Amino acid sequence: MRIILAGATGLIGGYVLERLLARSDVTNVTTVSRRALSGADNKQDQIVSSASEWPAHIADRKCDVAVCCLGTTIKAAGSQDAFAALDHAAVVAFASACRTAGARQLMLVTSVGADAGSRNFYLSTKGKAEADVRGLGFARIDIFRPGLLTGQRPGPHRVGERLAMAVSPLTDMLTPNVLSRYRSFPAQSVAHAIAGLTGAQDAGEFIHHNDDMQAIISKTD
Repeated sequence: MRIILAGATGLIGGYVLERLLARSDVTNVTTVSRRALSGADNKQDQIVSSASEWPAHIADRKCDVAVCCLGTTIKAAGSQDAFAALDHAAVVAFASACRTAGARQLMLVTSVGADAGSRNFYLSTKGKAEADVRGLGFARIDIFRPGLLTGQRPGPHRVGERLAMAVSPLTDMLTPNVLSRYRSFPAQSVAHAIAGLTGAQDAGEFIHHNDDMQAIISKTD
């Protein structure tokens, strides 16, 4: 399989890259990012440019599976417009370019609660990205909606994230099973589930919450 991965410099994407490179059936992973990745692998190519230039670079490639782990916060982006430019516009442009390059499957990480109709700007932006990639013609779309991500993010943790992760053991315990999708979930486990479904042949759209991802891990271990 030939894979194009966006977001490899982030928390989930870095783990996804490691797992995909370890798969014997993966012949090439092309990463697209705004900054260079450290390390090298003979199966890995890097495209380092602004997000607006990614589609042009991808047009020169062949792709079987597109994996999108792009994600930021409104605070980190600096404004709602800057956040939407990455988490919506760049996501859709990346997916569209990969589809043109031949990708059959799209794997997209969004968030629990993603809903284009949400009054919450963050969740509505994630939901709009989901809605827009549905019309691109992929044979299979896998959407991963984890709860609060836990793990060692590259660079400093955001203050809100540090606080949320610190109290997550308590909030997880108090969250009833029927709402398990809102519990915290390890970024490494999201990556494990993504790698486990990469190249899946069944057509359709599949949405994966925490428990679904854990079930995928159990089946693919």
